[in-house]
Amino acid sequence: MGWTEERVELLKKLWLEGLSASQIAGVLGEGVTRNAVIGKVHRLKLSGRAKPASVAPRVRSAPRPAARRVASPSAPRASGNAGTMMKSRPMSAGAASIVQGATALKISEEFEVELEAAPQAAELFIPVEQRLSLLQLNEHTCKWPIGDPLAPNFYFCGQHSEDGKPYCEFHSRRAYHQIDKKRR
Repeated sequence: MGWTEERVELLKKLWLEGLSASQIAGVLGEGVTRNAVIGKVHRLKLSGRAKPASVAPRVRSAPRPAARRVASPSAPRASGNAGTMMKSRPMSAGAASIVQGATALKISEEFEVELEAAPQAAELFIPVEQRLSLLQLNEHTCKWPIGDPLAPNFYFCGQHSEDGKPYCEFHSRRAYHQIDKKRR
């Protein structure tokens, strides 16, 4: 599809009449896409479209009253010192039932679940002579990173790993948690 002078003139005319790029592409036809029209309009540096006369003005609904944010009397006032932190007091039971702000992600009390913290396993001690760098790793060594990667004492576990698994037995237990099917 080429932009002939006739097509460019028609594009300019339709653009100034206020047609959308999709509508112009439909009129021009022959494989002209909305994006092709937009690109040509930009290259021609045409001004913004005229307002189409056929579009009825939008009816706006009555404005909703803005939600007022009310500071609770127990909340401390911010002072002029930017470095100080505000301390909050626990809210009373009656104040907790007031719903304010966005609550889409609030966990309702009926769905609250006690979280059980898994016991932290002590880190496996790797003797210095068995610690590996990135270049020393192979398909049979544990690739569990230990320490800060930017620190000079960073290393990988290096213990023997099963075929097809990236970690040794100890680090596999840490990496892959089995979901207890009895608990729901």
